[in-house]
Amino acid sequence: MSSAPARRALVVRGGWEGHVPVQATDLFLPFLREQGFRVTVSDTLDAYLDAVAMAATDLVVQCWTMGEITREQSASLGAAVAAGTGLAGWHGGICDAFRADPAYQWLTGGQFVMHPPEFVRHTVDIVPERAAHPVVAGLPAAIPLHTEQYLVHTGPEADVLATTTFADADGIPESARGVTSAAVWTRTWGLGRVFVSAIGHKIEDLEDPAVRELTRRGLLWAAR
Repeated sequence: MSSAPARRALVVRGGWEGHVPVQATDLFLPFLREQGFRVTVSDTLDAYLDAVAMAATDLVVQCWTMGEITREQSASLGAAVAAGTGLAGWHGGICDAFRADPAYQWLTGGQFVMHPPEFVRHTVDIVPERAAHPVVAGLPAAIPLHTEQYLVHTGPEADVLATTTFADADGIPESARGVTSAAVWTRTWGLGRVFVSAIGHKIEDLEDPAVRELTRRGLLWAAR
């Protein structure tokens, strides 16, 4: 009796090196393989142009901060997700990518707009009404962090699973003080699923046990 074919994951990494895209994605490659994925790693966005390969891909993990994506690359990625390919990522690698492409921002459901100039102590708080969602179920209600705190704009289609609130304190821009922003969300795009976490500026963030578990669950949730 033959076993089911392995699912395929495509890891696309590059862009701004400050988010250590190679080291960050390397943290999750063993996990994906343990989960039965056959993993391909690409350092070029041209991977999105191979329609046949994209159609056979069950999960795209993108870690590509800023940079530019062509209209053709963006459209091909969106078409693959609409047909059922999952898309997932964290921090700038997914929600501060391709600032000049609104179509990509619509696909992901949100976009980074600012963070305080220094690392700040803050929490990422599970939305009580969404606490049973499989990505966050059983995780701490508040995850303490000392890192970049992203303020993002999200669309109405985003299913926000966790938020973060900016302190009313020195070091926080006045316009952000007291503001609550999405920190983790999902959305659907056609037949595909999208997972976004704003956490993950540095390796230590992703190694935090709660963040690591949240991220792993998000990858599996998004995968076809």
